[in-house]
Amino acid sequence: MTQIKQGDTVRIHYTGTLLDGKTFDSSEGRDPLQFEVGSGQIIPGLDKALPGMEVGDTKRVEVPCREAYGPLNPDARQALPREGIPDDIPLDLGTQLQMQAPDGRVVPVTVVEVTEATVTLDANHPLAGQDLIFDIEIVSIN
Repeated sequence: MTQIKQGDTVRIHYTGTLLDGKTFDSSEGRDPLQFEVGSGQIIPGLDKALPGMEVGDTKRVEVPCREAYGPLNPDARQALPREGIPDDIPLDLGTQLQMQAPDGRVVPVTVVEVTEATVTLDANHPLAGQDLIFDIEIVSIN
């Protein structure tokens, strides 16, 4: 059978969980995830686990945070004066917002703290600092 190698386009079914067993993403009920192996389209720790696998193979892959979404970056948190935020912007904890960086890029942020004076926004990926587990099944290799 054909084994996965760098540059192959593969389709996989997956379930991603945190170390506590909580599922954060899954392809269950959806089409398999399709991507090119080694192209940077998925997190590095999962990408490097695929070469050598064949259609029908299953595997549990433990991905440390440094090979997933990286460690938490304290510099990606910013406290802004509350009066500078328009009243129609929801500020509930966990609310996902978008900010525009000085270079024009849109940056997703999460409201992580609200006081009378400030609102703290976090631009870290929601899974930054987390070790992840993926249960994968190879569906096809092209």
